[in-house]
Amino acid sequence: MDLTKRIGQRLRAARQAQGLSLSDLSGRTGSLSKSRISNYEQGIRRMGLEEAQELALALDTVTATYLLCLDDKDPLSPDERHLVDRYRHTDSRGRETILKVAETQAVYRVENTPRAPDCEGGEGISAGS
Repeated sequence: MDLTKRIGQRLRAARQAQGLSLSDLSGRTGSLSKSRISNYEQGIRRMGLEEAQELALALDTVTATYLLCLDDKDPLSPDERHLVDRYRHTDSRGRETILKVAETQAVYRVENTPRAPDCEGGEGISAGS
């Protein structure tokens, strides 16, 4: 399969993973029409660097290098992808709960970071400071 078609498949897969229509994605970019995005997905046209960056920002789950087949690694681990999918498929209350749990976990982790003793034998400073 040629590179232009592989790039198009990656773009389509990333768009569909978010449940976005061509119109939705076009609206998120602000400058790329749905017909142009469709041409990219079908392998009729190959996107340039600027377009890849704009689409990556609009999708917010892939990088431009991934879309252009310059990096074969998915930017998210399977666990991260699962969490993002769960977040996207819940209602606003569920999203709020997920964000609160993540914020609480981040605070818990900072508060429980082992502290290194200072030279004077005092309290010490946090390893994250």
